[in-house]
Amino acid sequence: MGTTENKTYNGEIVAGSLLIEESRKIARLLLETIDSDGWRKAIVLDNILQKRSPAAAVRQARLIRHRLGTMDKELWQLVHAGSFEITSQALLAASIKHSRLVGDFMDTIIRKHWQTFTQNIGPGDWNRFLETCGQIDPQVEAWKDSTRSKLKQIVFRILAESKYIDNTQTCKLLPVSIAPEIKKYLIKKNETYVLSCMEIT
Repeated sequence: MGTTENKTYNGEIVAGSLLIEESRKIARLLLETIDSDGWRKAIVLDNILQKRSPAAAVRQARLIRHRLGTMDKELWQLVHAGSFEITSQALLAASIKHSRLVGDFMDTIIRKHWQTFTQNIGPGDWNRFLETCGQIDPQVEAWKDSTRSKLKQIVFRILAESKYIDNTQTCKLLPVSIAPEIKKYLIKKNETYVLSCMEIT
């Protein structure tokens, strides 16, 4: 499997998939470099993410901030002002950098499916993938079944939102062309692992 700076598989992504519209708003806040008071006002008091509770808003904002924090202002601008395709691919790139769970699943399972002309991914693929993850990072073996199931839902939803699969029911693989703006950014920033994960089709 490929590697990133993070040597463990974190389960933080259970807080949400690509969260495209919410991420556009968080990217704008990051571009404005607001202070902690301004951040709290936007997330909790103004509820710009439109969540039902302050706790849910804070949790989701934290995930998006950590995800976008793996990249820089140039990518944040693409997230904030890009087309749906550019924004979703920018967020996918940040998701891969933030979570090896996303990146390694794409880099191994989906890549192999394309190589063997297997058109769909399924629960069995996910379970076998987690077995491999557990050999690399023992904490994965301690995850509850509910956590494993939720993570599968999130990862598959990320793949659907970024158009790598048609939907989360049939999970049919779709060919993807990386937007020139995203590819240029990843090459310039030497994000070879991220780009390799995205260029699997």
